[in-house]
Order: sequence, then C-alpha cells, then structure tokens
Amino acid sequence: MDSVNDLPVYEDDKTSLMKRSNRIAPHYRQLLLQLLTLLLLFSCSEGGEEPPAGDPPQLVSSDPANGQTDVPEGITEITLWFNVNVTIAPSSLITLNGEQVTNLWRGLEGELKMRVPPLLAAIDYTLLLPAYTVKGPTGLFNPSEIRITFKTRTPAPPREGLSPQAQKLLQFLKEKEGMATLSGTMANVAWNIHEAEWVQHHTGKWPAINCFDYVHLQSSPANWIDYGKTSVVEEWWNSGGVVAASWHWNVPANSGEEGKYSFYWGSEPDETRFDVKKIDDPASEEYKRMIADIDKLSGYLKLLKMKNIPVLWRPLHEAAGNIGAYPGGEAWFWWGAGGAEPYKKLWRLMFDRMTRHHGLDNLLWVWTSQVTDPDWYPGDDYVDMVGRDIYNEQAASTIKSQFTTLLNRYPGKPVALSECGNVTTISAQWNAGAKWLWFMPWYDYDRTLDPGSEAFQEKSHQHAPIVWWEDALAQPYVLTRDELPDLK
Repeated sequence: MDSVNDLPVYEDDKTSLMKRSNRIAPHYRQLLLQLLTLLLLFSCSEGGEEPPAGDPPQLVSSDPANGQTDVPEGITEITLWFNVNVTIAPSSLITLNGEQVTNLWRGLEGELKMRVPPLLAAIDYTLLLPAYTVKGPTGLFNPSEIRITFKTRTPAPPREGLSPQAQKLLQFLKEKEGMATLSGTMANVAWNIHEAEWVQHHTGKWPAINCFDYVHLQSSPANWIDYGKTSVVEEWWNSGGVVAASWHWNVPANSGEEGKYSFYWGSEPDETRFDVKKIDDPASEEYKRMIADIDKLSGYLKLLKMKNIPVLWRPLHEAAGNIGAYPGGEAWFWWGAGGAEPYKKLWRLMFDRMTRHHGLDNLLWVWTSQVTDPDWYPGDDYVDMVGRDIYNEQAASTIKSQFTTLLNRYPGKPVALSECGNVTTISAQWNAGAKWLWFMPWYDYDRTLDPGSEAFQEKSHQHAPIVWWEDALAQPYVLTRDELPDLK
C-alpha cells in the first residue's frame, strides 16, 4: 500500500505555500488551505486551459458506518470507501473528535484507511474531513465536508453468577471484539485435539481454541469413549488454550414399531420420532429423556468446573435449519423440528437446570443463529455470545453481510464464526468487515483421524487446507494459543 504522504498532489510552488501555512495558527490554517486550493483551481483555466472534467470523489460507505450506535470499543482503524481511488491534500486537517488524524494510507481500490487511538466505550464520535481534502483521479476535490458520526456501545454489566475464570474469559473476549479474532479447531468427532495438532504440525502454531463434542453421551462411559477422563481437556487448558464444547444430542432412533425405540441413536428428524414439543409435558417419555440427558451431561461438565476450566458452551446449534430461508425449509435436528417456541423452552430449561440446579457457573452460552431465525433467539438473559455457521461461501461481502446483521440484531453479544468450511480466507473476511470474535473450521475425518498416519502429513483438507490456515495465521489480528493471556 502507498503511504498518503508519498503521493504528491501539488507542484513545487504550491508545496512551498503549504509549508508556510503550517506556521499559521491552526484555526486559520484550514481556511487558507481551502482558499489556496480554489485559487490554484481557477488559475488552471488561464491561458486557454480548461478546468478538470468529471465528478469529484463520492463517499460510498465507511466502517464504522455513519450513524452506527453499537460500535465495539477498542477499535483502532477506520476505513472509508470512495467510488474512485483518492489521495489526500498535504497538511489536510482530518479530525476525530477534534484530534488530528495523521496515520493514513490507501487500501484496496477506493479505500482510505486511518489509524486512531483505541475507541472508548459509550462515546459519541465525529470524523471530519473538511472540503477540498480528498482528490479523485480527475483532479477534483470533495467540494463540501465529509462528516461521519457514530457511537461506541455501552459495556454490558458483568453477568452474575459466573466463576472467576469464566468471568475473566468473557471479559477478555469482549475486550478483543472488533480488534482480534481467536483461531479455533474442532475435535475429530468427539474427544481429542487432532485438528489442532494437524494445524500445529504444518504451521508451527497452535490454535487458540479447541472445541470438544459430547456427541457420544449415550455411550459414555465405555472403553472407547469416556467423558469422565478429562486429561485431554485439562492439558489443553493448562497449556494456555481456551476450551469450547458442543453437543450433537443423540436420542433413541426409530425402531419401525410405533411407540418403541431401537438400539440405534440419532439427532436428525428422519432418524427419530423424538418430539421436542413434549417439553410441555413433564409426564412424557421425551421430557424425562431430556432431563436425564441434561443431568448426565451436567455431571461431566461439573468435572471441568472442579478443575476451574471455563467452557464456551454451544448446544442446540443450527436449530432452525432452513426454516425461514425459503418456503418449505426444514429443521436439521430434532430440537428444532417442533418450531421456535418448543426450542426456546428447551434452551431455557437446559440453561436453568445446568446453571441453577447443577451450579455450572463455568459455562459461557453460545447460541448459533441461522440469520433468518430472529424468532428462535432464547433471550438476552440466556445467551452470552452469538455464533454463525457458514459453509461453501467464497464471497466476503456475503459473509460480512451476515456478520453485520447479527452484530446489529443482538447488541452487546459478541459474534463468532462458530463453524465454517470451504469459505474465503480470514483476511478477506476481516478486510470486508466480518470481524468475528473467533473462527473454527469443521474437522476432516479422514485427514486427522490418526496423527500417525500418512494422511495426517497431507496439507489438503475438506474444509480448511493449510494454505487457508497460513493466510489466517499470518494476520496480526489472529490470535494463537501462545498469544493468549493467563486466563486462570
């Protein structure tokens, strides 16, 4: 990128005049600059020369946006997008709340970026570009001032009832919102860090987050899966990593005989007759099963609480499926198959039973949105963060649009790319404005099932190859495990 100061705009005689103007009192300087610019523009027509033809540059958009009222605190970069490439007049007085902005540079086509001191919470800001500051390729300047106003959000009060470690993690994540994104990986099926090991093996860096899955709850404890053996989770936490957990909640599947279940288990509507609407009937077998499973899982999560390990807890994900996305859309999992109201009742029941009945104060609750599902949101009192799962999307603008929708819809709730696969690079997403709190590609079963296999040595991946990871980890705003503070 070119430095704005390296892009000459005026000839030598004008530069000399500008240098002299720097000695003039600041409150007269801008007026003199505008007068000088007008005189020089008029002088171009002397001797038969015509003034520049075309239109002056027009501001298209900005980040933060004009009028935005929930800008995260701590942001240090402001971006303006013009309809053409622009340069800045030397000594132009661009200000943010009256303080001069001096660190400016050109980004991609039409971009003007500027570095500012970290934005403070609950402050009204005004970015001012006076007239005759921004010049387009035709030589014309903006004829009037450009004024952008926005306000940073008021910090939410600390959530009551959290363990010291969970409170510390939540505070750290909120401080990083809009400034940094944590890298993350998903366990290969259930109870390991194989994907994180694969990333570290090929890049030399550990992701910041590892997400485990209690998908085999119905079988644990067994010789092949036992969630009571928490050493792998403890080692990750003690090595400085953040622990996340999800739950692909399997229930007894269809047996082919009405009212009975088979030995097999499933989570998708076509695999089970399990009816989430029975959340309203405590005497039903479904209700009893839901309570029993929540209690069993709470016992395993309590083992992590006893080790002072906070957990980014993401249950009941993608509930709406394609409902609302288009006519005839359907839920993908049984917990969404009954519609929004039974789903929200189940979420709230799980929250209350885990936090109040079982005393699990180490959980930060992450609700996953389908973007088209505002009616499915359990409520601010039951959600700490919002996640979005995105697959097979290469358009950074589309991803940014989804991010912005969720950020604006749920003020005070940080937004994460809680699952992803085959999406455009993190750098492209970030530059477009999709500043996720964290990101987590889904696992590739064949690639990382066995760290000792030949397949593990390959750099290709079903969802995020090493070249994708190299782009992500090269960005200064992407945090790895070694860059996290002590959260204990």
